[in-house]
Amino acid sequence: MHVIVLNGGSSSGKSSIARRLQERLPQPWLHLGADTMVDALPPWLLGGAEGIGGLTDGDGTVEVGPAFAELDAAWTAGVAAMARAGARIVVDEVFLGTTASQARWRAALDGLDVLWVGVRCDPAVAAAREAARGDRVAGMAAAQAEAVHQGVVYDLVVDTSRASVDDCADAVLARLAATR
Repeated sequence: MHVIVLNGGSSSGKSSIARRLQERLPQPWLHLGADTMVDALPPWLLGGAEGIGGLTDGDGTVEVGPAFAELDAAWTAGVAAMARAGARIVVDEVFLGTTASQARWRAALDGLDVLWVGVRCDPAVAAAREAARGDRVAGMAAAQAEAVHQGVVYDLVVDTSRASVDDCADAVLARLAATR
């Protein structure tokens, strides 16, 4: 397996699962994803019509502009190139475009062994986590909790509102072991 893609809404627990997988997998795996990409953006793209809006204010709706979309496509291709070069990668993503987002990742990762994992979380639980974190716009977690999964096809689905991070990581590890 070269790539594990974790897709879920904001505050669903993707990053916690990714870190736990890094701790428990026998080889080194990189953890890259939506937050890594956003952190790399120039500040002027964080808001406005060209970049990505809704991360710092608003009702929790995230809107993507053309400059962000172009960089995001390059980011996806770059992550895939790293996997092709031998890096094992846990991708921590939010499929804002649902099936179109997955199609873009599938095309980029074509030919690689990929485990597609849906990280679900009850909207109320995700909203409570979002409030406790204090670094997200209120409403983002609830808005994304179900929306990012619409039409997306997974090899495995975990639910962090019903299972611990360890249990979710165990499920991913078991699925990886079954595919070897």
